[in-house]
Amino acid sequence: MIEYIYKRYTNSFHVTIDSRNVKVGSIFFALKGENNDGNAFAADALKNGAVLAVIDNPIYLTQGCVLVDNSLHALQQLANYHRQRLNTKIFAITGSNGKTTTKELLFAVLSKKYKTKATIGNLNNHIGVPLTLLSLTPEVEFAIVEMGANHPGDIDELCRIAEPDFGLITNIGRAHLGGFGGFEGVINTKGELYKYLVSKRETIFYNHQNPILVELLKRYKAQSAIPYSNFVDDCIIDETNTDPFLSLTIKDKENIAAIQTHLVGNYNVENVMAAYAVGRYFGVDINSIIDAIEKYVPSNNRSQLIKTQNNTVIMDAYNANPSSMEHALKNFGKLSYPLKVVILGEMLELGEYSTDEHKKIADLASSMNFDKIFLVGKGFANINGNFHYFDSALDCANYLRRNPLINATVLVKGSRGVKLEQVINVL
Repeated sequence: MIEYIYKRYTNSFHVTIDSRNVKVGSIFFALKGENNDGNAFAADALKNGAVLAVIDNPIYLTQGCVLVDNSLHALQQLANYHRQRLNTKIFAITGSNGKTTTKELLFAVLSKKYKTKATIGNLNNHIGVPLTLLSLTPEVEFAIVEMGANHPGDIDELCRIAEPDFGLITNIGRAHLGGFGGFEGVINTKGELYKYLVSKRETIFYNHQNPILVELLKRYKAQSAIPYSNFVDDCIIDETNTDPFLSLTIKDKENIAAIQTHLVGNYNVENVMAAYAVGRYFGVDINSIIDAIEKYVPSNNRSQLIKTQNNTVIMDAYNANPSSMEHALKNFGKLSYPLKVVILGEMLELGEYSTDEHKKIADLASSMNFDKIFLVGKGFANINGNFHYFDSALDCANYLRRNPLINATVLVKGSRGVKLEQVINVL
């Protein structure tokens, strides 16, 4: 069955799970979601131009459909089948923080020399990774595939679908603690990428300054592991620069690269180092690497600098966990501005660790002498301190509409489920 579906797929190299996103020649996969059953939209997909609809409910079987036991498994099998027929080099990225930024930086750098594609947005799970693979056409030389995880085994599953040739873990922090059963569970799950690459004798890139990653490599007896230090002798942050954008100098045996990024936060140094090291390894010209990194501008609420009519906003509310929240607060604390305000959204998916982790962040923020602190979301409820608390981002926005901030520099940080973007219009 997969061979038949694949033959139809190669006529367009386009699959979709949304009947509204069908192109002529597409293959539609009917997946079941929390609210909708994709099987019910198979007929619409065919009417909109799909050449085939893959379904797993016989009630909807009609001309143009193929019936499989599980549409999601069929999508994953097709993606792996396609991957095995490509000459494309697959570069996998995972980590607790910075994986999307690193993915985007690597894409910018490698695109200077190679025909490159990368995961779009945050399509980094058991559905997104297959869709990324199936978006690859034969002429693509490099594909950068982001891999996310919420539970043990997730990264291993994605590796078996994507079969990466190269990989890196950005870092390992206290994220999704509820799903992983604690920090050791996070380490083991992220480490599944190393374990897979070692088993296939593929190449790992790693931050030599990260003791957790170094220890993981020893655990799995990695033979083909390349430290960033092979290409970076020294990385110096320009602490005298009061601009919120990260400015740094990378030195190696042959070059001194001064780089002015559009990234807010010194915690982005390891992301820049990764892109620099990988680019050097694959023979990208040093000036092209610098140009790619300097021209990359983050979007989608990731380390964005937004100038509103009244304030300057550092918007970093795409995702949050205790590690990234701590880094953001400490970095913001170092910046010299006359009026500094933080708006923090709760950190989701922490399970039994939620209360303690939210209190630690609230205490850290309170100790840093910010002019005002706003905490949003039930994770911060029942914590005493010198701050304003709101159940929701909408409640916070309504308060700020009545009590506007003027001439402030505002850090907005939280999990995307809190929807902190609602406060931007009133800042």
